[in-house]
Amino acid sequence: MTFIRETVHYQKTVLSDLQGSWSILRDVVVENIGMEYAAKLLFHIDEAMSWESVRNLDRMKETFILIRNIAIQSQAPVAILDAIDQVQYDLDETFQALAEGEIS
Repeated sequence: MTFIRETVHYQKTVLSDLQGSWSILRDVVVENIGMEYAAKLLFHIDEAMSWESVRNLDRMKETFILIRNIAIQSQAPVAILDAIDQVQYDLDETFQALAEGEIS
């Protein structure tokens, strides 16, 4: 019987940065759960972080725009808006890396 070994070396990519910024945004929204639209934001953040969205970055980008619009319209706290800005930055970096062939 053979055992599958876990890889011990991982290459950090823009995708790991993007995943991290989504996780931080989710945590910040949870910290502000009393906000009027927090549940709606969490729903869409989870959708953006889903496997389907990771496999289709255009879908993730559309969901991100919706999240940003909800946050702005609901006058979300600065911490949430800052976390959204970081997701925007990492999403832009991901699309740039994709265009340059760094990721596929």
